[in-house]
Amino acid sequence: MSVPRIRRTRIAAACLALATAGAVALPAGTAAAAPQGAQAAGPLLSYVVNTKANHGQVQKTEREIAAAGGTVVASYEQIGVVIARSDDPGFAATLRKSNAVQSVGASRTKGILATEMDSAVERVATPAAAPSDGSEPLWANQWDMRQIGVDRAHQTSLGSRNVVVGVLDSGVDATHEELAANVDPALSASCLSGKADQTWAAWQPTSSDHGTHVAGTIAAAKNGKGIEGIAPNVRIAAVKVVDDGGFIYPEYAICGFVWAGQHHFNVTNNSYYIDPWLFNCANDPDQAAVMTGVRRAVEFSRQGGVLNVAAAGNENYDLAHKTTDTSSPDDTTPVERQINNDCLSLPTELPGVVVTTSVGVKGDKSYYSSYGLGKATVAAPGGDRRYQIPDTPDQNGRILSTVRGGYAYMQGTSMASPHAAGVAALLASTHPWAGPDVLRALLMAQADAHACPASFDPSGDGAFKATCEGITAYNGFYGAGIINAAKAVR
Repeated sequence: MSVPRIRRTRIAAACLALATAGAVALPAGTAAAAPQGAQAAGPLLSYVVNTKANHGQVQKTEREIAAAGGTVVASYEQIGVVIARSDDPGFAATLRKSNAVQSVGASRTKGILATEMDSAVERVATPAAAPSDGSEPLWANQWDMRQIGVDRAHQTSLGSRNVVVGVLDSGVDATHEELAANVDPALSASCLSGKADQTWAAWQPTSSDHGTHVAGTIAAAKNGKGIEGIAPNVRIAAVKVVDDGGFIYPEYAICGFVWAGQHHFNVTNNSYYIDPWLFNCANDPDQAAVMTGVRRAVEFSRQGGVLNVAAAGNENYDLAHKTTDTSSPDDTTPVERQINNDCLSLPTELPGVVVTTSVGVKGDKSYYSSYGLGKATVAAPGGDRRYQIPDTPDQNGRILSTVRGGYAYMQGTSMASPHAAGVAALLASTHPWAGPDVLRALLMAQADAHACPASFDPSGDGAFKATCEGITAYNGFYGAGIINAAKAVR
């Protein structure tokens, strides 16, 4: 049987939703026409401009941006990063001549657009009442929770209200019956301009249920209404970094990580890769500047006490042995290019980030999950609808969680990552003194080691063939092992 290769979607590390609808791009506004005889303007682009992290240098950089015909959107003096916009094709080249600017790069290859996208998912009817045994009405469908011992963990802890998990995603439905009590509006914001906006409507989901699904896995309330999350007593901060076209551009993510660090979240979940490049390479000046800006923002959040958890990706790609990238840039026309291990998937491969691979119902690597020895930190349930079909009422091994108006099934490393974030939240609740580095070590220590398979070729035709390197205690498919919520609360 020939099986087509599944590519990671933009929101991606993405959930492999049951059905998708195409994106329709609508211009958000175009630059004024150039006067006759003047150089024509190019597309309006965003830029990441890096300088020294002090007030004077940032102010000087802002003046240089204005002099080059750009507009400052946001300045993050803490990390020496300025987000700017310009429609001048020579904007970056001009700024690179400034002694105040360390590096500058366009954050996208397509002009700034307003986009509309609607995702179709198979929704589950809201149950009328909880079972007589006190469990949640849809608990029987949550094989993922049973797999990692959430029922046993909840006998000891539901998590602490002092713990905050930032869901950097497409927004979270704060009116959902499972999430309303746990979403903290005071800590929520939209970063879609590159600058935080705390207006309620700004951080609510508009076109995608992805963030709401992620939030439910982490912290759906134990209230007898539907499902339960891993840490149903912790608070959720909704940080919107996914636009209506499904893109996560660098300025969105930089804003999100700085916001998390400023507000000292305990954990963030990042079920995406930063567009438009699947891998950013230092030999490209634009990508190099993006790498610097995002790296600084992630490190700032870590210094602020944040453990960042991310999805490994859905390309079945060996992150430890990179060779080619055929899907970038994903906002215009992808071209095949040769890459190496110095090219990084952001934020997944940055220092200190928990890289989560996906397993199915049988506990084996999901056919789509990316992996890599020295890259994977832990593994968690993400679903494997195609090849691990169990005899259970769980829609063939996908992950059930919250969406606007109810509940739905999705699968992907996007679904695995919030499981790891939820267990990290339980660890932070049990060990309130632990910083991000200690939490990461605790997360790895409580995982159940899982050996490499003798071979991995689920389709039988090589379409998803992969090689697992390492030993039982630590390998490229499962990292330190499959997370265990019950162990996390001991």
